[in-house]
Amino acid sequence: MLVSRSDRPPTGRLATPPTPASKIRVFVVDDSAVVRGFITRLLAAEPDIEVVGTANDGASAVQKLSATRADVVVLDVEMPVLDGLTALPQILATSRPAPKVVMASTLTNRGAAISIQALVKGAADYVPKPTSMSGDGAPAFGRDLLEHVRIWGAAAQRERQPQAAEAAPRPIAPRAALAPPSTSPSTKPAGRWSPKGGTALARGLAAEALAVGCSTGGPQALLRLFKALVSQPLGPIFVTQHMPPTFTAMFAEQLARASGRPCHEVIDHETAQRGVIYLAPGDWHMVAERRLGEVRLRRLQTPPENYCRPSVDPMLRSLASIYENRLLTLILTGMGHDGLAGSRAVVERGGVVLAQDEASSVVWGMPGAVAQAGVASELLDVDQLAQRVTESFRSQP
Repeated sequence: MLVSRSDRPPTGRLATPPTPASKIRVFVVDDSAVVRGFITRLLAAEPDIEVVGTANDGASAVQKLSATRADVVVLDVEMPVLDGLTALPQILATSRPAPKVVMASTLTNRGAAISIQALVKGAADYVPKPTSMSGDGAPAFGRDLLEHVRIWGAAAQRERQPQAAEAAPRPIAPRAALAPPSTSPSTKPAGRWSPKGGTALARGLAAEALAVGCSTGGPQALLRLFKALVSQPLGPIFVTQHMPPTFTAMFAEQLARASGRPCHEVIDHETAQRGVIYLAPGDWHMVAERRLGEVRLRRLQTPPENYCRPSVDPMLRSLASIYENRLLTLILTGMGHDGLAGSRAVVERGGVVLAQDEASSVVWGMPGAVAQAGVASELLDVDQLAQRVTESFRSQP
């Protein structure tokens, strides 16, 4: 997911895309010969990537993909004959498991809206592309595209080899964070993960607020999470998803539809209300502060943290200082370690942190960081996380 950064993240295990088992097979669809050529040359120059075909419209892509297996399809949005959004479900149906489709769209309101619609319809991700491949934005687009192709290519290959994924499952805690953490050998793999937090909620107190942080793979995880929480009474919900400007406003609309509750980019100085989802705007941090007995929200353009703006850490630090032992935090799929420092602050104030497990994460960077630091009380898939959220807010007055 493209995110506002002051620089590229340093190379490291948690910041590096997963390594695929074999060459990633990529199919490129774009009606512009210039863009199609740029993307094809970029990918073909990488030793771990193979371009298995190209097409200049959606109809041609569907026909060719029916006879050619691809791990990843880079799909343009606006094309003649059959546009990207219309072609998407047909492309997904060309093989099982379906290829991972990465939408390539311009940074316009229309491009953002179509890309977010594509995520709802089954696209894996999107990469905003510059208006010209000869301008300053082309190198950054190329880096982001390569990162996304490697991430989703590895994910596609894992899906085609389920027996390998099942051979060495990651141990997770069998109990909710609402129960005292267990340190038995069966739930605490030595040197890997140990549960923390849960002190206040373990005594039966209800959570007052929910915070969620995520990056790559996060949009799908968030949509699934909030669909599972429809009709559930919740406190205010704060979400930081690494996403560029324009796209966050469109994504807020989709979250509102999926959740059945109000959702919008945070407005500076607004008061937090129960049941409302507040989304950090692209290129702005979202933080909270208590004023005259109310929780007021701010959008700030202070320096990026963890090379990201918005960043999860400033949101969690501010919420931890307000809600203390009544804050429930979820760290979902994403690259890097954004959210780790903030999660530590949550636990230090008595709150609870739950993380998405490795098996269901697209990239186990952010959730893996809090798990390996011993900050997470549990490692769960998205459906299980939704159940924990329901349990923690069940006794809310």
